[in-house]
Amino acid sequence: MFTGIIEDIATVVNLKKDKENLNITCSSNITDELKIDQSLSHNGICLTVVAIENNHYTVTAVKETLQKTNLSNLKLNDKINLERSLKLSDRLDGHIVQGHVDHTASCKNIVEQEGSYLVIFEFKKNQNIIVNKGSICVNGVSLTVVEASDNTFSVAIIPYTWKHTNFKYFKKGTIVNIEHDVIGKYLQKIVDKNNK
Repeated sequence: MFTGIIEDIATVVNLKKDKENLNITCSSNITDELKIDQSLSHNGICLTVVAIENNHYTVTAVKETLQKTNLSNLKLNDKINLERSLKLSDRLDGHIVQGHVDHTASCKNIVEQEGSYLVIFEFKKNQNIIVNKGSICVNGVSLTVVEASDNTFSVAIIPYTWKHTNFKYFKKGTIVNIEHDVIGKYLQKIVDKNNK
């Protein structure tokens, strides 16, 4: 479990296919604090550390993960948002994030405002359980929705978040990982079941 508060930005240093899997090797400022078998959020995706060598660590993404997320688009030197899993004694500064991505979305527009950035995302219809002022996780970052429609939503990014996440590399068309609020997902399932 995660909170959506990013600790570091990793750099992709190697990508190696292994049958239907992808081994992703990254360098990070927190590599020396990692251990093998540890869960680590990469752009909001919970992956397990399988190897550590010097300042580099490796995680493996399976076919299902590659099909549902933006990891299949990774290139060398890409930047990835990192967060280690939550300790039970920690404060929950963001919201409950499982690291289980629901789908991807595309950056539709970035509007620089006085003191913040308004970022608008677009996704396929029928994937929306987003509510205005609700929580959403974008590339592993816990955010509050400014406005939502049938297939778009916007978030306001403060300068600190812009500087300390991979949002600063976004442009129109950037594909991001979306994890809906877990409470909203359970409520949607109950509503859908009752409407059958």
